[in-house]
Amino acid sequence: MDEEEPDDTGLSWPRAMMIAGLALVVGAVVVVVVTNLIVTRLNSLDRHTRVGFATAWFLVSLTGLAWALRRLQARHVV
Repeated sequence: MDEEEPDDTGLSWPRAMMIAGLALVVGAVVVVVVTNLIVTRLNSLDRHTRVGFATAWFLVSLTGLAWALRRLQARHVV
């Protein structure tokens, strides 16, 4: 029962840096920028409702990003 493990050495340093940079930019925009826009631009709602929406968005988007990165890892993209 000697199973061979897949060779994951195909990821080069330039590609790894590109993927890491892209993940940071997308993560910052999705999590931080959109959360800030919710708090500052939804003027039709009171402050507590905006904070609630921003908190919910923050948690959902962070969870979504973690799930997406895990799926990419499982498919050996990252």
